[in-house]
Amino acid sequence: MDAKKAYLSKPWLKYYPKDVPATVDIPDLSVPELFDQMADKFRKKTAVIFYGKKISYAELKDLIDRFATALADLGVKKGGTVALFLLNCPQYIIAYFAALKIGAKVTPISPVYTSHEIKHQLEDSDAETIVCQDILYDNVEKTGVALKHVILTSIAEYLPGLKKMLGKSALGKAYGEMHVPTPTFIKKAGLIQFQDLIKKYPPKPPRVQIDPKKDIAALPYTGGTTGLPKAAILTHYNMVALVHQTVAFWPIFEEGKEVAIAALPFFHIYGQVVIMLNGLVQGSTLVLFTTPDIDDILEAMERYGASGFYGVPTLFEYLKEYEKTDRVDWKRLKLIACGADTLHDSTICAWENRTGTKILEGYGMTETTAVTHSTPYDRPKTGSFGVPLPNIDAAIIEPEGTKFVPVGEEGELIVSGPNIMQGYWKRPKETKESIIELEGKTWLRTGDLVRMDEEGYFHFFDRKRDLIKYKGYSVFARHVEEVLYSHPQIKAAGVVGVSDPKVGQLIKAYVVLESEARGKISEEEVMDFCKAKLAHYKVPKIIEFRGELPKTDVGKVSRRELREEGDGC
Repeated sequence: MDAKKAYLSKPWLKYYPKDVPATVDIPDLSVPELFDQMADKFRKKTAVIFYGKKISYAELKDLIDRFATALADLGVKKGGTVALFLLNCPQYIIAYFAALKIGAKVTPISPVYTSHEIKHQLEDSDAETIVCQDILYDNVEKTGVALKHVILTSIAEYLPGLKKMLGKSALGKAYGEMHVPTPTFIKKAGLIQFQDLIKKYPPKPPRVQIDPKKDIAALPYTGGTTGLPKAAILTHYNMVALVHQTVAFWPIFEEGKEVAIAALPFFHIYGQVVIMLNGLVQGSTLVLFTTPDIDDILEAMERYGASGFYGVPTLFEYLKEYEKTDRVDWKRLKLIACGADTLHDSTICAWENRTGTKILEGYGMTETTAVTHSTPYDRPKTGSFGVPLPNIDAAIIEPEGTKFVPVGEEGELIVSGPNIMQGYWKRPKETKESIIELEGKTWLRTGDLVRMDEEGYFHFFDRKRDLIKYKGYSVFARHVEEVLYSHPQIKAAGVVGVSDPKVGQLIKAYVVLESEARGKISEEEVMDFCKAKLAHYKVPKIIEFRGELPKTDVGKVSRRELREEGDGC
């Protein structure tokens, strides 16, 4: 079988769980319609638990409808953009679904963004209204962007009475340099209070006709590999499709009966779609956390009987050694999932030894509405991020061309399906480079170097942009990092290429040692360790010890920042 036929024949379907279909029907519904169906069906069921405060589906729908009515009265029109500059809290969910209900689109902004980054996103997305955490308002003001409406909300508004002061105190420590606007300033500046709108308006939003395939639901911004971030255009159809694809792939979950820990940030596509959206349109209960306090999360998992836990590699790396991890009966959970980055083999093994359970990996991007691949729950394969979901085609092509590469060889992953973005917002050049036509289908070039094995399972190697060219050799940064992580005294590592006129790029490794090894292990010893496990051209030529490494918003080691530092040397 030639390479093209090998991918298009979808060999992975043979290894789907017996109750998972190859394709699913996608209803012609908007995201709010999907939520309303579930809210009407499970009116009395708890939708959200926020530090002990319970909000039922009926109450949540009422709050969403009130806020939607308010936004419409403020002049937010169909097609308008509402920015969400919020930590995880009930107000995030309320504002998100309310904006979509009146036909507006949302653009989530990371709470750790600087005023420069916030300004770019507000202006680029055409946002005229922002829903903002009061403790984060300083950075919005510093942008100087002229917004029509700034709606302020406090984390304490939906906290139980005893937790209100504790909540303010905890955020004060995390965002100590920020200042909450005073009532006098709020009035003078013409800012609006979230709760004033909730109290003022009835739950009677205008009926807005939404075309799921054409109307945009969200403009999430990708983490810009070079330059400023760009937004993926996600329609209501993209999101509704992803929900039905994942529901079909995970039939072990029962509608209206699941409890999920919602600790990953909602501004990120993983937390926003996989946890918040997926959970609420399946009638699940979300146990919501503003900050990822491990002790609180572990305690809540047992108290509320969590059936699903979603994490990122750095979280599992921490939990595998944390003294209180054993307080949770991990075997009781239906799913322990990891995404947003690749799990190191050492973490997988340590986790299995510690808990007796497997972490099931998945793969996706902002551009794919969070997910394209996931590990079959009954047939995981170590080192693989799984197989494509129903309705998805996936293949491997040449990184610099469009020719299909043979099965088992590395190349660039391309994907096609109903959850793939429409393109990049205001970026026709980048859209043309990423969205291609091949074999009568529209595909997304992911920029990820991947291989597919004979059974149709996919294995990640590296980002195309992280491929290091040394004396004509191609070196995957991830390969070198895997070796470094296998060293018992190395806690974290990041590998990048540093420009060099003689060899193209030198391989540089930034290394964080375990505390007891600091000052006792030399750069030469780390290089010797690598020489024993890597081909000569893959061995780092520069080792730099660090106390910590820069991280992305979801805890990944930021190679982009390390690369910028390296080239600045």
